[in-house]
Amino acid sequence: MIWIGALVVGAVLGLLGLNWLNEVMNFVATVYTRLFQLLAVPTIVLAVITTFATFGSKGSGKIFAHTLTYTLLTTFAAATVGAVLYVLIAPGNLPLEAISEPSQPSDLAPQTSYIDHIISIVPNNIVKPGLEGNVLSLLLLAFAIGFGLSKLPDSENKAVVVKGLLGLQELLFLLIRGLIWALPLGIVAFSAQLAAQVSAGVVVDSIGKYVLVVLGGNVVQFFIILPIFLLLRGLNPVHVLGRMMPAVLMALFTKSSAATLPVTMDSAENRLGIRSKVARFVLPVCTTINMNGCAAFILVTSLFVMQNGGTPLTWTTILLWIVVSVISAVGNAGVPMGCYFLTLSLMSGIGAPVAILGIILPIYTIIDMVETAENVWSDSCVAAMVNRDI
Repeated sequence: MIWIGALVVGAVLGLLGLNWLNEVMNFVATVYTRLFQLLAVPTIVLAVITTFATFGSKGSGKIFAHTLTYTLLTTFAAATVGAVLYVLIAPGNLPLEAISEPSQPSDLAPQTSYIDHIISIVPNNIVKPGLEGNVLSLLLLAFAIGFGLSKLPDSENKAVVVKGLLGLQELLFLLIRGLIWALPLGIVAFSAQLAAQVSAGVVVDSIGKYVLVVLGGNVVQFFIILPIFLLLRGLNPVHVLGRMMPAVLMALFTKSSAATLPVTMDSAENRLGIRSKVARFVLPVCTTINMNGCAAFILVTSLFVMQNGGTPLTWTTILLWIVVSVISAVGNAGVPMGCYFLTLSLMSGIGAPVAILGIILPIYTIIDMVETAENVWSDSCVAAMVNRDI
């Protein structure tokens, strides 16, 4: 309610047409964007490292193998659905005045050969990607470090490294919670900036199609793709959803898979009849790595921002970003507003116009509600399928 109120207040202030007020709102919006950029990259890198580092400690047995397989399949499906809808609906570009920062050519734009750009993602210096803000290279390093840690034998040295990374992650989470606490002020500024600078008709058309792609992708994944997975495993989707409805509804209103986890586990065990050893292993793991809605949001939003920055959206580009969005979503566990932060960091790293993320922010709370409900529904489906397999 506070966020919605901030959105309304900002829109009213922007429509007043006062130059000094618009300048203040632009200043506040710019400060918030810079703070997001400051915290996004290190937070996401640490999240990826710690997520993959726990793979070894969670075991590599049959249950985990099935869980990881279904997680990757459903997440790839969600990203693919988002890509298909984006191509079909084709959101238009925002007017240039809506982008307050100058556009820069994307590092992934096919200027020479696409192979050269893929090679440029592979770092040859462990410090350079951080200094240059090359998020794709940082994600590759984070995956390698996290996976390497998961394969190290348990020892005091490994425990010290993992605890140190987790401590840094907790510190960044504290800073992010502080930023989110003050976020209504940022939403007022972004909303006022949008109302004051952008032609309403063009923005409604472009942003409306973007929202249609994001929410439409979630609806297709929720009601069609995930039920197909269940049917292929001999499970009744209506029965599974009916039994897991308390968890799905709680996720919708809390916007937190982690906060919903106790209800998810209780519904899985006592309502759906999933065995305790499966539910208590699969669901916490899925809460960490199974992010269908996040993958779709990262992909669709990245394509929208890159398109507005002048990057040609070839099929090769779309396929590459499907892979990037899936890997990023898997490593996005436990980060407040993680999808938004991660997309911001990815776009900042390739020089895309991140000011567009400010326009998306006021409506992100609605998107986040739907995404979280989809994530918990996907967690439930994975748990049901693993329970059927084991």
